[in-house]
Amino acid sequence: MTGNIFYFNDEAEQQYLGAILQEPDLIKYSQLKPIHFYRQQNQSIYKALQELDKKGDPIDIVSVIEHVGRENLKGIGGRKYLTELMNASITTAKQAFYENLIIDYWKKREIAKVGVKLKESSNSDDTSQTIQEGISSLMSLEDATGTDDDGSINNDLVEIYQELETPKGDVTGMPSGFTELDRMTSGFQRQEFIIVAARPSVGKTAFCLNVASNFMENPLNLGKAGAVGIFSLEMSRKQLIKRMQSSIGNINAQSIRTSNLNADEWGRLSKVNGVLDCAALRIFDQPGMTINDIWAKARKMKREFEGKDMMIIIDYLQLIVGNPVHRGNRQAEIGEISRMLKQMARELDIAVIALSQLSRGVEQRQEKRPMMSDIRESGQIEQDADVIAFLYRDDYYDKETENKNIIEIIIAKQRNGPVGTVSLAFVKEYNKFVNLEYRESA
Repeated sequence: MTGNIFYFNDEAEQQYLGAILQEPDLIKYSQLKPIHFYRQQNQSIYKALQELDKKGDPIDIVSVIEHVGRENLKGIGGRKYLTELMNASITTAKQAFYENLIIDYWKKREIAKVGVKLKESSNSDDTSQTIQEGISSLMSLEDATGTDDDGSINNDLVEIYQELETPKGDVTGMPSGFTELDRMTSGFQRQEFIIVAARPSVGKTAFCLNVASNFMENPLNLGKAGAVGIFSLEMSRKQLIKRMQSSIGNINAQSIRTSNLNADEWGRLSKVNGVLDCAALRIFDQPGMTINDIWAKARKMKREFEGKDMMIIIDYLQLIVGNPVHRGNRQAEIGEISRMLKQMARELDIAVIALSQLSRGVEQRQEKRPMMSDIRESGQIEQDADVIAFLYRDDYYDKETENKNIIEIIIAKQRNGPVGTVSLAFVKEYNKFVNLEYRESA
């Protein structure tokens, strides 16, 4: 504290430590070091949590007490303080916010120290040296907030060589189940942020549910089924399940809607329910979810399905509740959501597929196929996305077209691959997309 300015935030430190005690795996994603905490007891507790994680020991109140030693318990506030920390953490979803806050206050304390030192040295004859030392001290603050990554490429060279020794075929990522699409994208890759955009009722949700089903069942997925988390901010969980039952089991969607299944459909429904019951699938349908809500649930899924490739599907991006700081500035609000989804894909090592609405501007043009500028609040989304795919149906605009029930997947951007168009057939009664050769042979 200097004057009336407080250079620490007890609540942020307590919430942060309490969240780790509640969800121990959070320590693995932490960028903090003990020195970033203001209170000595918080420094000691955080150091103990790091050491427990490094040894592979469980993280809880009992293990912390055993690790620091009962004779040193008073130095960390005692059992009562550890219990208070757990009770102080209302939510683990805002861990990144508290981490940034703790670092920010640590920087303020360090800047204040540099200021005091400069003031004491201001009478020195060598003012150049004083200035240089001040600059060096301020620059060193950034070194202390970074990771231990030294930027060396040696290990990467070895890993790339080993990867190239084992050919992976055309699909190196998570297969969508659609032959031509997988050939163009090599499958959806981990750490990628993918946008699937279209006008309402073209088939965004149906397409992504089909991708989810194919990914969980696809034999190309190296013999291990993938995990899928679906965040539906528009439709209920039951509605989505019914759609998946229809597409997976080839059950007429109208039969499911009207609860009027024949004997054959009942048999297929039983088999589908068995598949879905065993699937690594989670569906979250709470309206008004924030990016922190999504991040927390995705992180929990990552722990639950450790070892599996994982994709997250969000339906749809513009319905995520943004930071109230940006209220009134929708562009900034969506921009921050887009950046955080990309960050989530990288940090959790998963594929994130976000559905997006297109503006009405496409309706005013003679050429109805979408382009980048048609994405609502497109600026930051266009920059962050690794892949941008548009869905287009000719019969959406022209009822007399010869291309009925044909949908074009237009890859307009692919950071690490080609762009182009893939066509799929849509079987309406099943809410199902299929490869064109499948439809022609059926």
